[in-house]
Amino acid sequence: MQNKGVAITGIGIISSIGKNVEENLTSLLQEKDGITRLENINTRHVNDIKVGEIKRSNAELTKELLLPEEIRFSRTTLLGGIAAKEAVKSAKIKNINAYKTGFISSTSVGGMDMTEKYCNSFFEKKENEKYLNSHNAAESTKEIAGIIGVEDFVTTISTACSSATNAIMLGARLIKAKKMDRVIVGGTDCLSKFTINGFKTLMILSDEKCHPFDNNRKGLNLGEAAAYLVLESEAVIQKENKEVLAYISGYANANDAHHQTASSENGEGAFLAMQKAIKTANLKPSDIDYINAHGTATPNNDASESVALQRIFNTEVPDFSSTKGFTGHTLAAAGAIEAVFSILAIQNNVLFANLNFQKEMEKTKLIPVTKTSKKQVKTVLSNSFGFGGNCSTLIFSKV
Repeated sequence: MQNKGVAITGIGIISSIGKNVEENLTSLLQEKDGITRLENINTRHVNDIKVGEIKRSNAELTKELLLPEEIRFSRTTLLGGIAAKEAVKSAKIKNINAYKTGFISSTSVGGMDMTEKYCNSFFEKKENEKYLNSHNAAESTKEIAGIIGVEDFVTTISTACSSATNAIMLGARLIKAKKMDRVIVGGTDCLSKFTINGFKTLMILSDEKCHPFDNNRKGLNLGEAAAYLVLESEAVIQKENKEVLAYISGYANANDAHHQTASSENGEGAFLAMQKAIKTANLKPSDIDYINAHGTATPNNDASESVALQRIFNTEVPDFSSTKGFTGHTLAAAGAIEAVFSILAIQNNVLFANLNFQKEMEKTKLIPVTKTSKKQVKTVLSNSFGFGGNCSTLIFSKV
């Protein structure tokens, strides 16, 4: 019998394809991506790469959050604040501290955008020293917790591109262990010169729109985004008569233990994470209806993940796609972005397109879903794999 899992009662998101859940769903259904040239960051790489950039200024984001103009939060915090507020509103929470409530946020960039802007003036202009505080990863978590009013348990996870998935997993475990009644979980990352230059050094950025799982893939598009889920215990749901959007029925974390920035050829970490998540959900591989793959469109990642998929599912790999062709790779936020997309797939019985795919990979011959299409979707497996071999998998199930 399938593990019922932990209930999801609210979701919120902002990405390059929409400023809320409704806009993101519309873009997914219409196969409308958000991949463009950089506009908000002045860098010499502006014409070298394409990105999933949110075309809104920090001033506009600050205004939407109803914050005073003099408050200067990092862009990571502002994006996270918008998504977290939508998630809380979606869950119809009136008093966020009425139950024992936690907030687990993830980021890899932190306040790097502020550091880049002010680092050369920290010693010359004392008034700019305050921006030093926004640099660390935990600062955005603290500020977002303040925006939504969480006072009890607040913590940060930073495990590269699996960060938000691990935040969701920890939240689910806290509820199952009855340590928390409700946890808001997810992640946020903005674009910055730091990440652009870092991934440029690794030579894995594409100068065109990415094409995951394609034989001729050239690399990834970086993106910025934030997404959060509200997880609640069965006791709260029954007491408040809450609507449940979906359940987190399985989760797992493993490590490839292979290389700092590359996955192993046999996808060992990915294989172990998927295997354990399926077992945790008390499912069989054949029970999975759809896979939201990590699929970064880099030569290494897609090859490794494809092999891992075949190791788990043999010749019967379920319908799968990478949605990074829509949003770009949003780093620490990716797992939360794709968690929201997984929930939308279940709610709408739809498979989202793997954009820009043309030719199957020679080694595995796997072909992703190339057009958005209708299908009965009861169970979705979502992968997130980070640098350092940190591999995590979530399984979402229909109510």
